[in-house]
Amino acid sequence: MIVVTGATGNVGRPLTQALTKAGEQVTAVSRHAAAVPDGVRHVAADLAEPAGLTPALDGAKALFLLLSGDLHAPGARPADIIGLAEASGVRRIVLLSSQGVATRPLGPSRVAMRALEDALRESGLDWAVLRPGGFASNALAWAESVRTQRAVAAPFGDVGVPVIDPADIAEVAAACLLDDRHTGGVYELTGPEVITPRQQAEAIAAALGSPVRFHELTRDEAKAAMTRFVPAELADDTLDIIAAPNPAELRISPDVERVLGRAPRPFNDWVARNIAAFR
Repeated sequence: MIVVTGATGNVGRPLTQALTKAGEQVTAVSRHAAAVPDGVRHVAADLAEPAGLTPALDGAKALFLLLSGDLHAPGARPADIIGLAEASGVRRIVLLSSQGVATRPLGPSRVAMRALEDALRESGLDWAVLRPGGFASNALAWAESVRTQRAVAAPFGDVGVPVIDPADIAEVAAACLLDDRHTGGVYELTGPEVITPRQQAEAIAAALGSPVRFHELTRDEAKAAMTRFVPAELADDTLDIIAAPNPAELRISPDVERVLGRAPRPFNDWVARNIAAFR
């Protein structure tokens, strides 16, 4: 049995589906009650209270670990989840980390994530680490304004990064959970092309067949919006990257293709599959 945390999110949902399709028994973990695919067990648990995961981990062989924003906050102890998993008999953990661990190692949230990666390496478990860059699904933050105003508001409109489709992250995660060849792997996950926020808005407009206006936010305006959902340190670390990506953050990684045998999906593909959210 494989436990998927964050199972109702943009990575966890397609990962749960992929593992179920592969014939695996899956326990889906989310903070609140949620609908899951037929045959999948659901456990409601808050990762900030690791003991609540104990029922989900009973009988599990592997764990996909995805941390919500509050587990990057000062005082959080996500490494306790690794210890609990090991005590429960889990033998493999695939951790969703961040590209910034390598490209911005001194950012406060990156220091914490590096410490978690190190705790996993030192645990004695089989492990793999996924380090994605920006997510294509971050564009869902614009869904309401596109639906109601045909407008997108974002900072740094003409600064791009190679955003990754969460479905590709999920497929790579499934491979790492199921195939021993990926044990000890650290995979940087990006999309196939650098794309700016303005170009993303244009892609949404093209899929809708309707113009979408782009409004550029200041950094302060963007941070105020982000800190409604994530700690200020994580917001600052993210804004540092999207304001001025360094060469490593602009690099198109070969790792999706190395694992999956195909190129990563472009942003337009993600838009086509998710256009209903913007209508």
